[in-house]
Amino acid sequence: MVQAVINITENTNRVLNIVKAKFGLRDKSQAINLVVDEYEENFLEPQLRPEYIKKLKKIKKQKGIRFKSFDGLRKHIENL
Repeated sequence: MVQAVINITENTNRVLNIVKAKFGLRDKSQAINLVVDEYEENFLEPQLRPEYIKKLKKIKKQKGIRFKSFDGLRKHIENL
C-alpha cells in the first residue's frame, strides 16, 4: 500500500466526507479508493483496463460462422 500526503480543497474534503458517510466507510482513504474505482470503471478508455485485454483475447480465439447468403445470416439471427 502506498501512503501519500495530499492537499485538497475544502469542497473536496466535504465530498469525501459525504462519500464516506453514504457508503459507511471507515476513513477518507477508503472514500478516495471508491471514487477512483468508480472513475476507472466509468471514464477510462476500455483498452486501458486489464479486463478488456482478456475479453479481446477470448474473442480472438472464437471461430466465425460463414454464411452463403444474407438469408442464411437472417435465419441464424432470428433463431438466437
